[in-house]
Amino acid sequence: MAISLTSAAAKRVSSVKLKRQTPQAWLRVGIRGGGCSGLSYFIDFVEEPGVKDKKFKFDGDVNVCIDRKSYLFLNGTEIDFESTLVKTGFIFHNPIASRSCSCGESFTI
Repeated sequence: MAISLTSAAAKRVSSVKLKRQTPQAWLRVGIRGGGCSGLSYFIDFVEEPGVKDKKFKFDGDVNVCIDRKSYLFLNGTEIDFESTLVKTGFIFHNPIASRSCSCGESFTI
């Protein structure tokens, strides 16, 4: 398995890269300890992936990298983007998360 990006998420990543004037940037996705459920998601833009990172290519110019440890917790995850009156941001649909907080930014396995 791998990760997947919805078309809305891919469009948002492309839009942010264009706005930042970094068309070659990679989207780094990972997890770290913390948050209200124990583990929290993070995203960042980097110039190049790490040597041991898992690398994924999506529609057009969207490249995603994940460090190996985070990949153990993100394998099978779908990343979406939502923009509503209440919330705007990336949404992680993680099949191994047994519980997540109401904001959707942290989870427990």
